[in-house]
Amino acid sequence: MTEPIELTLFSESRLDPKPHNGLITYNPTIELFAGAAGPKALHIWRSNGQVVTKSSQRDERDSLETLRWKADGQFLAVGWSDGVVRLMGLETNKAVHQMPICDAGKSRITCIGWARNNAGRRSGSASATSSVLSEELVSHDLFPSGKKAAADLPRELTFLEVETALPKLSPLPASGGSGDDSFVFTTRASLEFLFQPFSAHDSDKVDVMIVGTNDGQIHISIYDSFVIGTFQYGLQQSVGNIPLHLCHHASHPDLSTHILVFKPSGEPKTSTMYLVPIDLTFIYSSPENLSLLASKTTTLQKLLRYIKQVQIHMMHEWQSTRDLPSRFLNNINHTLRESEKHSEMTIGQAMYHAVVTGHTFPEVREWLVDQLAERGHKRWDKAVVSGLQALRSFVHENFLPALDRIGIILSRLLGIARFHESKAETGFTSTQITRLMDIVSCLMLVGNKILLIVMEELELFQSFSIWLRHEIDRLASSSGTDELTEKEVTMEHGKILAYIQQYMPASPLRYYLSGIPADESEKGRQQAESGNSLLELLTKQLKKQDSGQSDQGAFSQVEFLCSYLDNKANVIFEGIAEAEKRSVRFGQPTAVELEHSISKFDVTISAVSKSDISRAVTYTALVTEGSESVYVFRTTMGVLNGISGSVTTEVSCMILGDGKVLDLKFIYDNSLLVLWAQKDQPLRIIRIPHKSDDLGYRPYTSGSKVTPHVLNNDQVTSVFRTFIVPCESGFVPVQMEVKEARSERGKIPPRACLLGNDLQTYKVFALPEDLFGEAARH
Repeated sequence: MTEPIELTLFSESRLDPKPHNGLITYNPTIELFAGAAGPKALHIWRSNGQVVTKSSQRDERDSLETLRWKADGQFLAVGWSDGVVRLMGLETNKAVHQMPICDAGKSRITCIGWARNNAGRRSGSASATSSVLSEELVSHDLFPSGKKAAADLPRELTFLEVETALPKLSPLPASGGSGDDSFVFTTRASLEFLFQPFSAHDSDKVDVMIVGTNDGQIHISIYDSFVIGTFQYGLQQSVGNIPLHLCHHASHPDLSTHILVFKPSGEPKTSTMYLVPIDLTFIYSSPENLSLLASKTTTLQKLLRYIKQVQIHMMHEWQSTRDLPSRFLNNINHTLRESEKHSEMTIGQAMYHAVVTGHTFPEVREWLVDQLAERGHKRWDKAVVSGLQALRSFVHENFLPALDRIGIILSRLLGIARFHESKAETGFTSTQITRLMDIVSCLMLVGNKILLIVMEELELFQSFSIWLRHEIDRLASSSGTDELTEKEVTMEHGKILAYIQQYMPASPLRYYLSGIPADESEKGRQQAESGNSLLELLTKQLKKQDSGQSDQGAFSQVEFLCSYLDNKANVIFEGIAEAEKRSVRFGQPTAVELEHSISKFDVTISAVSKSDISRAVTYTALVTEGSESVYVFRTTMGVLNGISGSVTTEVSCMILGDGKVLDLKFIYDNSLLVLWAQKDQPLRIIRIPHKSDDLGYRPYTSGSKVTPHVLNNDQVTSVFRTFIVPCESGFVPVQMEVKEARSERGKIPPRACLLGNDLQTYKVFALPEDLFGEAARH
């Protein structure tokens, strides 16, 4: 008889408030937990109880539906009742991505699966060798006896990151933005987290997210936020279409075929579930640069969101430089129109007259001394100077650097498009990318024009502001002084007159930063679609503006260009998604039908590869209500060129003594952990080697009766390795989560996480890693 091993308590927490619907999960790589603190709030905290993030939605009716950590622990996917999955980063308490999945009220999110796949066909050692950069080979002294490994230079050039040589993007102010992204780009930490450089080590990895809803919709995306598409799944049977919803997802890194677990919709309890293979053949058959393509397009999407927020800030700052001065000028213009002598004169003409002759009209004098005065001048000066300086910073530190990065990404995409021009697998063409680059060139030109105009307007306004303050002081003084005369001598009257003529009534920045009507925008789009280069159309418009001709066309407006760039980029994103979507198919379903309702279950996949043919072996472990039988279904199917074939199913069933099965979970590739409670005995975890043929697997057809193997308590503890869970007698777990050992940020052992039946006691126990054999060392 094998002696049981007592587990070590790794951490313990007291949850307050209780997690809504038992929604709590442990980060796979670091000691970080996430849970639903009540139905409407998300909390992320450390093992010591320190809360890192508190998050809720503006609409108080929205509640949490499901949680899922990314495989590397960098993001948390949160499904809300408004039908949106929001991705939370570790460095910010705001959602860095938002993916609409379904319409609120019509359907709801039931499951989020997030897995990492190895992309493309594998040749074993060749691929492993090429994935290591030559500089790392040198630094790690991996050349025995002076022999050097052959570095894959084309591959290294493919994944060379140029963006790391560029200055980092600057964060945006917390106020002044708009929409869901208004706070996403406001801290340095969130920017660095969002725009992490692409790692060559991840060049053959594809992160896949699968989200299911209760109406049978399956939403697939890759690389955090790049949407592939939505698929409808339902079973056609003689009784009609059976509505299903996704309740679980399982995958294996070396298989592009995933397993989806469906349950009948609308039934809180069910004795039937369906295992459905979904073949993501674009992962298997994709070119090697799928990871590059997907990561670059995802980064491009983030940059477009960033540019949109910068554009909003730029327009807001420019508007702030015009609002207050316009009110001042409108007041005096109204006064002049009502006067008998100067009804045809504007304040600009009156100021020009005052600068040239030194004479100030009585109405203007009264306005300067009594209405504007020193306080009004300070407000005017602050509004214009601070607004123009902020606008200059936005263009110089945010707008142009982001466009530089977009230009580099587009050049990479252009290379991919040209390389695959004869094929439809990429979903976009070099012509489309060239069009995007044309729009970016226009934005670069407009950005530099804005920068030049802002610098000139700022210089001219400062001269005008000095003169205006001088006029107010001179007119308010009962008699002139030498000091005022000296000030007047040092003034640059040419700049003052230039500002009054060219900038005060209407700044040239209006050609770039004022909003345009919808009809003008549509007219501009039609002209841009006529086949002419947008840069040529913009150049012609700028020449007209520079020559003094009135041209309010759309091509120089930042808002129009950003919107046009966004629309054209979305066409490319949709083309890429459509190309990948054609490579998604559902395989042969397997129905698991039992006599009693299923209370707990888990699914895992193993892969057995031989040349081009792989076998996907799916293990489904479950326990039913009113029965202490543990069922393990073994479903085997061939996978050829990424496409699943026929399915055979076997089953093993065991009754584990007189104990009660509280939960069960797979860990690593070789172990099923069963949380087992006996009366008046310590709580135990039983490790079942589910791959072993000694379990007595027998052929299974849907609905057939399964005869269990009955084990007494002594047989359970002697046949299987058991672990004693040290805890007080009143602690009864209601759910278990298991995590494998990780070492990305310090060594963390395998863990079993138990939530007590009071929904507040949460214990994490360390599992002995060496007992899981070779599987735990990979």
